[in-house]
Order: sequence, then structure tokens, then C-alpha cells
Amino acid sequence: MIRVKVVGAGGYGGGGLLELLARHPKVTVKGVINPSEVGKPLGILVPHLQEFYDLIIQSPDDPDNTKDADVVFFATPDGVGMSEAEKYLNAGLKVIDYSGDFRFTDSADHCGYAAALGKDLKHKSPHLLENTVYGLPEINREKIARAQLVGNPGCFAVSCLLALAPVVKYELEEYKEPIICDCKTGVSGAGKKPNPSFHFPARYDTMNAYRLSGHQHVYEIERELSRLGNHPVKICFTPQVVPMCRGILSTVYVKIKPNIKEEAVLDAFNSFYEFEKFVRVCTPDQPVTTAWVRENNFCYLTLKFDEQTRLLLIVSHIDNLMKGQSSNAVQNMNVMFGLDETLGLHLPGMFP
Repeated sequence: MIRVKVVGAGGYGGGGLLELLARHPKVTVKGVINPSEVGKPLGILVPHLQEFYDLIIQSPDDPDNTKDADVVFFATPDGVGMSEAEKYLNAGLKVIDYSGDFRFTDSADHCGYAAALGKDLKHKSPHLLENTVYGLPEINREKIARAQLVGNPGCFAVSCLLALAPVVKYELEEYKEPIICDCKTGVSGAGKKPNPSFHFPARYDTMNAYRLSGHQHVYEIERELSRLGNHPVKICFTPQVVPMCRGILSTVYVKIKPNIKEEAVLDAFNSFYEFEKFVRVCTPDQPVTTAWVRENNFCYLTLKFDEQTRLLLIVSHIDNLMKGQSSNAVQNMNVMFGLDETLGLHLPGMFP
């Protein structure tokens, strides 16, 4: 059994992770670390899981946190992992971090991300960055399998990267034309902490765009696409919040080179994802909705190619709290320990 510890159980990310680990056949959760409710039962933070875990919340300062474990998940905001991960790595544990602390392999890239969030630009553990691996298995599986430290991707990044990976890998796009990512997310993407902008009266029956001056996930999307395609890739990204609980629907527009036909585009996507367990390529006649991916690790990609305008339209559907966060982190764990990637994750969507 893989012995797991979780840092940060109070948010949606930590709670969702514990939900998944409770039904994982190869995992035992040995400890939960949280700055609040220390010494109290885990059920205080996640009442719906009190029948599944008999654990007491440990303090982040407890010297036993690094003991009796094989892997630790940091389901924490930016800044926590970069301060705490090293002691777990030094104790021989593998580390999977939810935040942007370890999505970048050098300080310069991390600075752009931090600036977009208004965070301190100085990384507290820059010496760890050269060994971190970007944790999206569909494009980085071999590196993840060898990694000790993995940075779980941002939710919007997962949605857009899976939509665009075959396009840049097979060099289908017109390099000089902009790639447009129009992305809509459910309210849970804002996290669990109360905020007046996300109270029911403020959010019901309304939607809005935000961070138009620059969203932090743009940095990782452009970096990973440029690496995958071996050429610079820039995107125009518009995030929006819509009145639903969970899910991301990203509509991506990309201009395709004149000599490439629709059949070649479809072949590229089917070839790229042929052996992937959690990505499905769909045609416009299939009635895909965000309900198909609710509470599971799947991504559904609907393709429509307009030969007259040369525009490829890709609609990417994921659950922001699952493939965009917790279940992708578990998929990374499965890869890092040489397990079947579907263990604990092969779950259907929840409908209605």
C-alpha cells in the first residue's frame, strides 16, 4: 500500500483528494496536516468523510509529519509548498503540489506567474525548481514517472493544453495567427473561502469575465505548448465565471495551415490520444456537456473544422475540481508509483 499524507484538508482541493483516496485500492492515508483545527478529528473539516477516516488533524510543525509516508500532497495555496516541500523531499517522500510553486523549472518563469497573482516574485526554494516536473500525464508521462517533485497544473491550463497539444505537436497551426482560448468555469474555481463576490445573490443568474489584464495560467499554457511544439506559442485567453458549481468549458479557436484538410486534423487528434485513458475525441453530433465530466477525471474534446475560414474549433470539457485538480493529482501519483493510471479514477460522470 502507498502511504499518503495530505497537507491542507480544509479546501475543495484537499477534500476532493480525500474523497478519491478513500476509494483507491492501493492507498492508505496516514495523516492529514492543517494549520487550523489541530488536534481535532478530520471530520471537523470534511464532515461527509467522517465515516471513512479515523484521523486527527496534525499541526504543520509536528516533527512526525515526514514519517511513515511515501508521498505527500500539498493541497495548499501558493507559497506553502515552496516553504515546506523540502523537508519531505529530504525525508525521501515524493511530493505533489497543487499550487503554482512547482509548475516552473526556473525562477524567471515563476516570476511572471507570481506577478499575475500579485504575489512575492521571489521563490523561497529556487534550488528545487530544476528538479520539478509539470504534472500533466498526457504530455509529460515519462518525466512524471521518474520524478520526486511534481507541480500539478492549473485547471484552465489542463483544459487548454489538452485541446491544443495535438495541434502544436503536429504543427497544424498557422504560426502568425493568434490562438484564442475562451474559457468558462464554475464558481468552485474561486475556492472555499467566503467572498462577497461569490455569495449566491451575487453569483446566481449572472456571469462575468475577469483578470483580462493577464491570468496566471497563461504562463504555463504558453510554456508547455512551446515546449511540446518546439516553437513559440502565444494565446489570447479570456476566463469567465458562470453560475454553476463545477466544471470548465473552454472553446479554443486556432487557424490551420492551408494545405491541411479536416481528415488530417481528426487523424492528428485520434493519433495523439489513441492510448490515453481519460481523453475522448468527439464529433459535433455528440451531445457532450459538462455533466459528462462532473466528478470524474475525463476530458472530452469536441472538434469542428471550418475549411472555408480554416478555423479549427475545439470545445474542451473538464471538471475543474477533478481533472483540473484532485483527480489529476491522483493520476500523477499512480504514474509516479508505477500503478495503472485508472486506479481509483475510472468513474462515470454524475447526471443529472
